[in-house]
Amino acid sequence: MIVLSQRLTLYASNTVESYFATFKRGIIGTYHSVSEAHLKRYVAGFDFRYIERSALGVEDGERATKALKGIVGKRLTYRPNNEAANA
Repeated sequence: MIVLSQRLTLYASNTVESYFATFKRGIIGTYHSVSEAHLKRYVAGFDFRYIERSALGVEDGERATKALKGIVGKRLTYRPNNEAANA
C-alpha cells in the first residue's frame, strides 16, 4: 500500500506507475519545468485531477464545481499584504 496524499492511496504498482507517468507527462508537456518551492502545488493539482477523473464517475461539470468550491476565501499572492500596499 502506498499513500500519495491524505485522499489518495494506491495498492498496485501499475497504478503508481500510471499516476507518475501522467504527472511527468503533464509537467514536461504543460509546464516544462517546476521549481521545488511550488512542487507541492503542482502535485496537489494533479492529485485532484486524478481523483476526480471520468473513469471514477466524475464528469467535467462536477469536477469544475468542486474546483471552484476549493477557491472560496483564498487569495493568490506572492508577497505579504503590507508590501502590496506600498507598491
